[in-house]
Amino acid sequence: MNEIDQLANKLASHYSHFDVSNRLLFSGHSHQAWPDVALEGLEESFYTAAREVDTKWDTAFEKAEILREYLRNFYDDPEGYYCLAENTHLLLVSWLSSYDLKNKPKVITTDAEFHSMYRQLHRLEEEGLQVEMVDVESENIVSDISNKIDQQTSAIMLSRVYFETGLINRRIDEIADIARANEIPLLIDDYHGTNVSPLSLREHNLDDVFILIGGYKYLQWGEGNCFLRFPKNCELRPAITGWFASFSTLDQPRDDQPVSFDQGNQRFATGTHDPASQFRAAKVVEFFREHDLSPETLENQYRAQVGLLRKLFQERHFDPEIIRLRHTQPISDNGGFLALQSPKAREIRAALLERDVFTDARGDILRLGPAPYTTTAQIEQAIDALAESVKDLKN
Repeated sequence: MNEIDQLANKLASHYSHFDVSNRLLFSGHSHQAWPDVALEGLEESFYTAAREVDTKWDTAFEKAEILREYLRNFYDDPEGYYCLAENTHLLLVSWLSSYDLKNKPKVITTDAEFHSMYRQLHRLEEEGLQVEMVDVESENIVSDISNKIDQQTSAIMLSRVYFETGLINRRIDEIADIARANEIPLLIDDYHGTNVSPLSLREHNLDDVFILIGGYKYLQWGEGNCFLRFPKNCELRPAITGWFASFSTLDQPRDDQPVSFDQGNQRFATGTHDPASQFRAAKVVEFFREHDLSPETLENQYRAQVGLLRKLFQERHFDPEIIRLRHTQPISDNGGFLALQSPKAREIRAALLERDVFTDARGDILRLGPAPYTTTAQIEQAIDALAESVKDLKN
């Protein structure tokens, strides 16, 4: 039994509700299946609420701390703070509101960011924000960023793994050095990096960076479990704020003093959220630990799976006018999915779905994302279905 199947076969039976053994689920970079124990977490959240009523929040916060500890371990970051929110957009907006964008209106980013960041920045650009984009595929990306920095720059914002190509930004350290030297904060969108490509903040001297993290994809935590990692010594005062950011002051009389913030994880928090998702995710964390799904194990599984997908794709000799690899960089520089470029990407996705193969398309990019439970036979079946779908389009 090969490396891929050894792990996949061990896991598959634990995902019976999603029926991963009998379905070709290749949208793992967008929404992975949840292990069966996730249902136990949702049931636990209901019974906790029924039993504890308003005091359920003490238990819910304990569940959130389990998630934080998992992330601290993944990022080798025992001192970092992790603010919980329902989605990364809430955290992004809260974080941005901490800066003096009126007097320092420039934000430096890339031309390949995910919609949450891209859309929000460009809407703010319509209101006067100066958004400077660099070419993410430029060999000179570090100097390109450096050359755009001036006294008007408030922040640098970019991804570690890009959502269209799957490529890992291996120059984060250098970019962080430049940001640090210019006293400019660096925000890293790591939605496609967490649980795929290990990153030690201590080893890479990244203790001062901010990181957006989402649980919907590779963490298998589902919706409602997003985090902003920020340095322990952070004193930012976001203008977009809610009462969850200062529980310690709720019982104090109101006055004209500046709005206060708790010294802890929830500096960028907003308001009340549904805590059921933390109960669900805590069960998934327990499951991952029980099955020794370490960062290294997960990285090896994704590399092997994406490598096999690419190998089988290349062996088919597809017409490059119809579909081709988005890049040919080493698999070690690729995240958790295979990106294919095609002017008919959406048509191919629809044809694959008719064959019960779940993928997704963004523009002219078709993405095939396995998960730890995906077997070699399923990868082979997916490529067979792709070949049939492309053939039908040509006929």
